[in-house]
Amino acid sequence: MAGFVAVIYGIIAYGFTLGALLYLVGFVGNLIVPKSIDSGTAGPLLQSVIVDTMLIGLFALQHSVMARRGFKRWWTGIVPPSVERSTYVLATSFVLLTLYWQWQPIPALVWIVHNPTAAGVLEGIFWLGWVVLVGSTFLLSHFELFGLSQVFGRLFGKQPSDAQFRAPLLYRHVRHPIYLGVLLAVWATPAMTVGHLLFSVAITAYILVGIQLEERDLIQQFGDQYRRYRQHAPMLVPLPGRKFVDAKEADV
Repeated sequence: MAGFVAVIYGIIAYGFTLGALLYLVGFVGNLIVPKSIDSGTAGPLLQSVIVDTMLIGLFALQHSVMARRGFKRWWTGIVPPSVERSTYVLATSFVLLTLYWQWQPIPALVWIVHNPTAAGVLEGIFWLGWVVLVGSTFLLSHFELFGLSQVFGRLFGKQPSDAQFRAPLLYRHVRHPIYLGVLLAVWATPAMTVGHLLFSVAITAYILVGIQLEERDLIQQFGDQYRRYRQHAPMLVPLPGRKFVDAKEADV
């Protein structure tokens, strides 16, 4: 029964996460959704900057703290390990929904691209970012990243396997393709407002800090294997001639 409840909980968390991520596409791109990054009535500038900064800070705090190995060890003393990841993504979803709900637009334009070709290129990069983000989750283990593998593993009595370092396809050319996808999506826009720029700058700062915290955990987990990976694969921008090749493959 406990395993069945965990599966239901995991499916609900996954559904909320997919909804929050789909809304994020519309929110950043000002597409379809009822409340986007530039829609709504603008308030006082200082108030909007403070509110929006606090919202992004809340997301960064939750997303970083709950992802740390030390927090996970403490947290799994309270919740079953099988639902730890589902709880993490569910909490992230609620924080994102709060951000969408309370976001204060700052519509003053920073730049606008009138040339149809240039605007089309930027829109293409925007969509490329989301494709890179989603595709990168499947290159590793999409359902494990979002907690479904863990809850179904518990239901069927499957013991979780030890984490193994892998760098498939795009991960051989850049260490953090998911973050790369986010950066492409938040910066590529034909019409950049002050509010959108604030969002992009804050998310970029969070990503740069978050990478340092994440890689510290990965070095603790995988040791020299990850250190070697860092030496060969760029952090965010693929570079000519820079590619990670697994030692086992190099020996073949």
